[in-house]
Amino acid sequence: MQNLFDDVPASLEEELVEVLTRGNRVRIEKIVSTGQASPPGFWYDQDEAEWVVLLRGTAELAFENATKTLAPGDHLLIHAHQKHRVERTSSREPTVWLAVFFEE
Repeated sequence: MQNLFDDVPASLEEELVEVLTRGNRVRIEKIVSTGQASPPGFWYDQDEAEWVVLLRGTAELAFENATKTLAPGDHLLIHAHQKHRVERTSSREPTVWLAVFFEE
């Protein structure tokens, strides 16, 4: 058995993405951010849907017409090809995400 909070680094140059498991059309990732954000002008435009939950820290996601601030326990569904970007993540403590990618 493993714990999602084991070995969470306090500081990273780049986000840490760890694939926890995958199956036929589904992938579950743990993502750790320590102040990272998407590069200026960059937008994710994914072929898969993504359900994401923030477990620790804080973050702000931008969409084409809205911005969402996330705190621990907040979760949302990002539909396939729904453009989004990470505006900010907490630099005071690691931000830990759990992301489930799947075909809608």
